[in-house]
Amino acid sequence: MDKIMAITSITEFFQEIARDLHTSLYLAIGGSIEEGTLDWSSKSVELVSTGIKILILLAISGFLYWLAIYVLKKSKARIRLNERWAKIARSILRYVWAVTSVIAIMSQLNFEPDTIKATAKASTWAGIYYVLWTSSGQIIHKILQHYGLNASIEQLLKNILSVLLLVLGLASVMAQFGFDIVSLVAGLGIAGLAVGFAAQSTLANFIAGITILLEQSFQVGDWVNINDNEGRVVVIALRTTHILTRDNITVIIPNSNVASSVVTNLTSKNFIRFDIQMRIAFEDDIDKAREEILQVLSDSEAVLNRPESSATVAEIGEYGVYFIVRFWVKPAAVARMPKIKEDLRENIKRAFDAADISTPYPHMRLLMPREDVYPIVTKPKPLATTAQTVSESLALNKDQH
Repeated sequence: MDKIMAITSITEFFQEIARDLHTSLYLAIGGSIEEGTLDWSSKSVELVSTGIKILILLAISGFLYWLAIYVLKKSKARIRLNERWAKIARSILRYVWAVTSVIAIMSQLNFEPDTIKATAKASTWAGIYYVLWTSSGQIIHKILQHYGLNASIEQLLKNILSVLLLVLGLASVMAQFGFDIVSLVAGLGIAGLAVGFAAQSTLANFIAGITILLEQSFQVGDWVNINDNEGRVVVIALRTTHILTRDNITVIIPNSNVASSVVTNLTSKNFIRFDIQMRIAFEDDIDKAREEILQVLSDSEAVLNRPESSATVAEIGEYGVYFIVRFWVKPAAVARMPKIKEDLRENIKRAFDAADISTPYPHMRLLMPREDVYPIVTKPKPLATTAQTVSESLALNKDQH
């Protein structure tokens, strides 16, 4: 008996939930309860009628959109509209069709007139900011191209302008629905101040990145040396600078460190000078060695003929005469500089060998005095030899006695 009562209670519980869901669904679709009855038949007729109206409005708006696209396509050549502007025009027509369809649906679903009006205004503001956002990139590109600024600054300005347009667009859209934008901006300012204190290092790198991009001390593609990290600059981001070394290793340096370090830009000019050292023996002819060195430099494809190369005596050392060989190369050859120097040393050594010019190595020369100039002094016998002679004499005398 208790089991039957428990099953009955559970069944009544779920039936009550089903009735509540049924009533809530009826009220959600706009029905009203009079005398506790739910008139589903009349409400169904009303829903079908509303659906038909919505379909008719959507069909009309779709036809108008198709007609506008067709006219645009046929008249594009007549009005000399390029592909970029044609794409923008199609995007605008598509956006107008979508907004019109949404407003048509809202008008048939018993939305408040003020809500429909606010939606229309918000959609208009959103469309204006969308057009500004799509055309801002081209405008910034033309301005920077006119003033000769690099692509890194262009990307920075695009990002900043995109963020500003997004914030202003959201503020304008939210203002149409009654949000207090002043209070919202004040709250965002306080939150931004708190975030700024919590992320001081990130902000320092951000400001340093903007400074690097504006000063243009180096650009993407330059070969630089920063904190003993030498390589080609591949990325100048807002927070870090990326350098690709000769070993194909990417070194990521925070912009604050870059801004406070000594940066050597090896490719900022049209050509750059490097040097190597070579050595010849004291007995060899310096002019002949210089001629061989300059000939090797002249035959090298990486070395420029103008400005002229030079080979001068830098030092007369303990093991030979040291040449300092200076030569000029183009910026594109900086990445291959270790290989270029190695090839030059090898070719100069071969040229020296062919010209009978010796390359000395560290050595020590022993000079012995001549007997006819310096007489040889006889050294006294060692003590051990004298003692041995005395011992042998004593033994001989003992045998005689």
